[in-house]
Amino acid sequence: MKKTHIHLSDIHGYSQLAVEATLGVTDLVEAMHHNILRLPLPFGTANAAPAGAVHGAVYTVLQKTSGLVYSAIRSITKQVGGGLDAALERLRPELDHVNSSSERAAIISVLNGVLGDHMRTHNNPLTITMAFRHGGEVLELSQASLESALPQAQGKILVLLHGHCMNELQWTRHGHNHGEALAAALGYTPMYIRYNTGLHISQNGRTFANLLEELVAAWPVPVQEVCLVGYSMGGLVARSAFYYGAQAQHSWLRQVRKLLFVGTPHHGSMVERAGNWVDVALEASPYSQALSRLGKIRSAGTTDLRHGNLLDEDWVGRDRFAPAADPRKPQKLPSNVQCYAIAAMIAKEHGELSGNLVGDGLVPLKSALGQHRDRQRALDIPQERQRVFYGTTHLGLLESKAVCEQLQTWMAQPAEK
Repeated sequence: MKKTHIHLSDIHGYSQLAVEATLGVTDLVEAMHHNILRLPLPFGTANAAPAGAVHGAVYTVLQKTSGLVYSAIRSITKQVGGGLDAALERLRPELDHVNSSSERAAIISVLNGVLGDHMRTHNNPLTITMAFRHGGEVLELSQASLESALPQAQGKILVLLHGHCMNELQWTRHGHNHGEALAAALGYTPMYIRYNTGLHISQNGRTFANLLEELVAAWPVPVQEVCLVGYSMGGLVARSAFYYGAQAQHSWLRQVRKLLFVGTPHHGSMVERAGNWVDVALEASPYSQALSRLGKIRSAGTTDLRHGNLLDEDWVGRDRFAPAADPRKPQKLPSNVQCYAIAAMIAKEHGELSGNLVGDGLVPLKSALGQHRDRQRALDIPQERQRVFYGTTHLGLLESKAVCEQLQTWMAQPAEK
């Protein structure tokens, strides 16, 4: 069957998001409408009363009449949404097993990256559930299922974690896949995981730790070692998994020899920090306060990237949109695992000012290398286990043959006892 980019079954998920978006925009427009009516001067205060008797009377009348209009819009939207849900729910059994495509997976992965926490809370059918996948299909973690899907399974497992708004199929860029190349050269079996990057990193870390425990227990041949490669956010999820795996006393921790980070924002991404400053700017005026809601639809996973949150304690009980100092509980790298870091610089050579400012376009150089002026937060990755690639973007790290060769060199070195 021909693979399609959008399924009829997807309409249920998209319609749910459209209904929720319509309701959200209605709230936003109503808030702006009332603020403009209430505050005729360019820089009024947020809680000011209408100025003058005439303005107050006009405001009261318009507030009541417009309120009826906005209420009617909400009511109709909810009725339409309820009807779509009911109709599409009947279609779901017939449509759930339609073949997918990499383009469709990419669209859904972006949606999850931006709105994944909201989607899970509202049981949106497009929400991604973390799972190991083979050829795009979910792998059941049982010995029989793994034997069937991986008849040539090796004792060495290479686990690859993708980045924010991505999925495991996107490890392949322009015909190159780091996982496939490394596995073929070094005798590993590559295992790819797909996860909802809109959830908190700590939530994904805990789930990933549990899945690794199941994977190692069900592996069809004796496990010799496990190697993890985390790209971008994937590296943070891996670090979080070590913490929660240790709490649960998981056995997979004893199998991991090496942990390799590729463009991982250990101390945050400049893009999310810029987003936080936009929130602050929009909150400065009552006229733009309603617009700040647009910025605040971004997911928990996205806001975790401001500082590189790893644990529940880094976000529980906090307003994740409020400007604040780094709240993280310092976490060192696992002591019994050899860790490596690869960073990219858009600049063509060391010392260019633009390169120091923008790093790889998404992640600053020091963040990718785990460097920090606070010694408690510095990861102290040895110099010989760091590598910077100049003239390379964040996404360019995925297709770089030089990056793959460096990973291969590091993985081929005997693990230190």
